[in-house]
Amino acid sequence: MFFPRRGAEPRWDRKTIAAGISHTVGLKADGTVVAAGSNTYGECDVSDWRDIVAVAAGKCHTVGLRADGTVVSTGNPFVDRYGVSDWRDIVAIDAKEFCTVGLKADGTVVAAGANDFGQCDVFGWRDIVAVAAGGHHTVGLKADGTVAAVGNNEFGQCNVSGWCDIVAVAAGGHHTVGLMADGTIVATGDNTDGTCDVSDWRDVVAIAASTFRTVGLKADGTVLAAGRQNRLDGWRDIVAIAVSTNHTVGLRRDGTIVAAGLCDVSGWQHIKLP
Repeated sequence: MFFPRRGAEPRWDRKTIAAGISHTVGLKADGTVVAAGSNTYGECDVSDWRDIVAVAAGKCHTVGLRADGTVVSTGNPFVDRYGVSDWRDIVAIDAKEFCTVGLKADGTVVAAGANDFGQCDVFGWRDIVAVAAGGHHTVGLKADGTVAAVGNNEFGQCNVSGWCDIVAVAAGGHHTVGLMADGTIVATGDNTDGTCDVSDWRDVVAIAASTFRTVGLKADGTVLAAGRQNRLDGWRDIVAIAVSTNHTVGLRRDGTIVAAGLCDVSGWQHIKLP
């Protein structure tokens, strides 16, 4: 998802599909939400949600952004202990593990949930246009194309201070990925599984990351993957991607879903295009 530079009207990255560890979430064109998979903590209890414009999924919770800038969540109650339900003026959200991050219209950021590595210490951030929640770190894309990160840096996943000309960010369990304006990729962090082997990717327009893999959507609607890969052979006409530890999900141009791994969304239709 491309973002304009300072002085232009932001185009917020509002995800319409999301992948948790063992569940998948989709935003329908009418503003309602569907979910499938594990519901141990009620993370799939979204049938009564309305007027949703974006979704996000953590390990065992689901978050929805309403059209009025408020946020609704379901699942593990720990992620709401600091008041996600009280957030206002939110324009984009992301979630991972036990953390939820919200981007406000004024370019500041709020976060709730686990803060054992300081991943929620984002309250001093300014001029942010996109956010990404990782396993134990949080990443923010600034309007000038630079990147900020806080939280666990054991593998160098927060070593992004030298990045520039970035238009989108994604955060995995122990790595961070940046999409550059020219369609190439930069990555930092744990590369044990090859999740950072993305330097030869070209013509990428969107990225997603999880603990064991990185996924990139190309301009032609095909998908690239690095790390512990789900089989994505034959994927075409994809307009959005989501990935978790166990599965990868793609949204087709016709509003249907294709999935690989631990996921059953074969009957979903009318998912909102990004």
